[in-house]
Amino acid sequence: MRPVLPDALAPLADLALNLRWCWHPETQELFNGVDPDLWASSGGDPIRLLSEVSADRLQRLAKDRKFVKNLQLINADLADYMSADQWYQEYASGNASAPKGIGYFSSEFGITAVLPQYSGGLGILAGDHLKSASDLGVPIIGVGLLYRQGYFKQSLNGAGWQQERYPLIDPNSLPLSLLHEDTDEGAVPVRIEVPLAGRTLHAQVWLAQVGRVPLLLLDSDVEQNQGAEREVTDRLYGGGVDHRLAQELLLGVGGVRAIREYCRITGHPEPEVFHMNEGHAGFLGLERIREYMEDGADFDTALEHTRAGTVFTTHTPVPAGIDRFDKHLVFDHFNGFGALPIDRVLQLGAEDYEGGDPEKFNMAVMGFRLGQRANGVSQLHGEVSREMFHGLWKSFDTGEVPITSITNGVHHQTWVHPELLELLESPRGNTDTVIDGYDWAGLKRVDPATIWALKRRMRTDLIAMTRARLTESCHNRGISADWVGGVLSPDVITFGFARRVPSYKRLTLMLRDPARLKKLLTDPDRPIQIVIAGKSHPADEGGKALIQQMVQFADAEDVRHRIVFLPDYDIGMARPLYPGCDVWMNNPLRPYEACGTSGMKAALNGAANLSIRDGWWDEWYEPAFGWAIPSAEGIEDPEQRDDIEARALYDIIEDEIVERFYDVDANGLPQRWIQMMADTVAGLGPKVLASRMVRDYVTNLYAPAAASSQLVSDRPDSAKELAAWKARVRAAWPQVAVDHVESLTGDAVEVGTDIQVSALVRLGSLSPDDIEVQLVAGRVDAEDNLHETHSYPFPSGEDVDGSGLRRYEGVVAADRTGSIGYTVRVVPSHPDLASVAEMGLAALPSDLPQPPSA
Repeated sequence: MRPVLPDALAPLADLALNLRWCWHPETQELFNGVDPDLWASSGGDPIRLLSEVSADRLQRLAKDRKFVKNLQLINADLADYMSADQWYQEYASGNASAPKGIGYFSSEFGITAVLPQYSGGLGILAGDHLKSASDLGVPIIGVGLLYRQGYFKQSLNGAGWQQERYPLIDPNSLPLSLLHEDTDEGAVPVRIEVPLAGRTLHAQVWLAQVGRVPLLLLDSDVEQNQGAEREVTDRLYGGGVDHRLAQELLLGVGGVRAIREYCRITGHPEPEVFHMNEGHAGFLGLERIREYMEDGADFDTALEHTRAGTVFTTHTPVPAGIDRFDKHLVFDHFNGFGALPIDRVLQLGAEDYEGGDPEKFNMAVMGFRLGQRANGVSQLHGEVSREMFHGLWKSFDTGEVPITSITNGVHHQTWVHPELLELLESPRGNTDTVIDGYDWAGLKRVDPATIWALKRRMRTDLIAMTRARLTESCHNRGISADWVGGVLSPDVITFGFARRVPSYKRLTLMLRDPARLKKLLTDPDRPIQIVIAGKSHPADEGGKALIQQMVQFADAEDVRHRIVFLPDYDIGMARPLYPGCDVWMNNPLRPYEACGTSGMKAALNGAANLSIRDGWWDEWYEPAFGWAIPSAEGIEDPEQRDDIEARALYDIIEDEIVERFYDVDANGLPQRWIQMMADTVAGLGPKVLASRMVRDYVTNLYAPAAASSQLVSDRPDSAKELAAWKARVRAAWPQVAVDHVESLTGDAVEVGTDIQVSALVRLGSLSPDDIEVQLVAGRVDAEDNLHETHSYPFPSGEDVDGSGLRRYEGVVAADRTGSIGYTVRVVPSHPDLASVAEMGLAALPSDLPQPPSA
């Protein structure tokens, strides 16, 4: 039941329905002023607050001039936030290719604990993406699913084994509104229909307003559906393969249809760019192809239209993290899906490369084939992804695989402690250290005693939260909570470790030597304390066993005051956890951590990172910001590798971290530690911001994709011509060959000389304008493979005999000593190709000449 608010308080309803309140302290303070006790007991949920506050209290507030005036000011501030020009409006004014609309599809969104539609890092990243897009004024429309049971609530039994429960979520009690269309009969809820293997799946669309960004959440729990169809959106990552496939069909196909309805009803510009955040949303490309074909395009032309405006982000370096379906299941769903030829649909997800399974349909593979632009989520992850998916571009060097990188970031206004943000807030304009209104070097000018007092308050907040959650966990487990009041100390160095619990993240690496860990925890003079949290997927028995092992260690009476495992890790727990930690631990098996944004959140709060150099930490690690755990990647025995890395972990804590933290001056201040806090915030702050990430997406991916999309829209025949050109080139490519390559310089040359190379190239039925002949040079390894390659286009060749054989000559500079390897290759060339490797075609000589020595 929604409350009837007095007229003077009516803006409270609008403020509650715009999720900016979850990162806007002034709005949170306003709701706290409605009823502080109720605000606390509601978990900071304004919808619940307003539904439970008494009518008498509302009447008193309506007569409270100070409260009403503050309400009016905050409501006006929201209106200004929603309409004022931001960074993107300035960017778009000078960039004709800036997209007017961007569809951002993700299977989960972590925006606030009040809206439990996330499981972990992927969802939190998507939520931070929307928040920062809102702050920057980027015209994104988010698309996801509304899960009536969320992910799951985690608890522990007496033995420390993870228990799952799925409380039913009522959308009417959430900060959501149904998407309606006004008709002569009144407001009618919008319904989306998706074909589902001979059946029809119906869905309604809920709207979450994330600041300026609308987030559309599709919900299959409607009366038109029966049985299994009604339960498609029951749980995030729940059910079997058929259930997961149905969810991804609704997200991709239904999501495009939901965007079309939203734009039609509201007048929001149609997206020129569609961003698939992981392969779960890949079917959006098939729906867009169907739309183009319905307008009269053939499949290949529709594919070029779709590819031009599609961006694909891969988030996993682990093959097991990629959705793969049996080919026959996809066949059942897409056979007869509009005019789409089913064989072409299946080709898009086919693992038709060495080591692939011909019976599987791979969602990531489809993502790369449907997206003209693709990226990983850190520099290292980009390298791993190019290796992982090299089979799709096997004729090219790994470094040329068209997967770029945009390193993830975190939304600072969500994750940085409010008092620390106040210290960093700056009225000055943009400089190297002032970004988005905050001077990230500001701590360097703050009195060390002030910084240290704030950090102690952060630890105290973390301890209060820990004791409250631990008490609840003890009651759930049926064990005594009498000891919980003495858990943790605000004056002890605090380590944090919180993330999902698959095996490669190695939750229990710290337990390799239990006696040594106990010694660190219970040292009488320089103890450490550790707060641990994380969920294992309900089907991952191995992950649950790791949690149980950790819980049982932490249950021991001699250490339980220094190490705790907190169940049900969520945004509500994370908010005080990151600021309260002095050191953030991360010890995955390198290179299986795609990015790892938890360490970014801790760093923004002045915590040092103690991590394997994986994900973002490999990219931005400096000794001033923390410690790098050496990675024993050359060790094949996993047990031996864990032992080596665990010893390194213990050594760093014992010999370096603890010593620095407890090294205090006459005033009790650890000056070197405080300096590291300031250096970390100053050095990493500008890099790890989600606003930097979103700007990178706009300039590096969205605007180029929009330019390509606009090009094919402005030139109606261009997509058809490009599709026809590609078909012609593919058909003729077997005739293309490099017949002969020779050096015209000799075998030994001096540094600084040009090596002249000649090649005879057979083009078959293709013309010189269809191809580019390149000289590719680089370092040579012991197996005669090229690395660190660079390509140099040859000038136009000359016809040799009128049969399609042409001679090309070019040079490569001998700019370094050692062995220089080179080869000649032929690649397709067209101005509308996004990269030289887009088509995956290259012709190379079968026999390479001996490389000259320089």
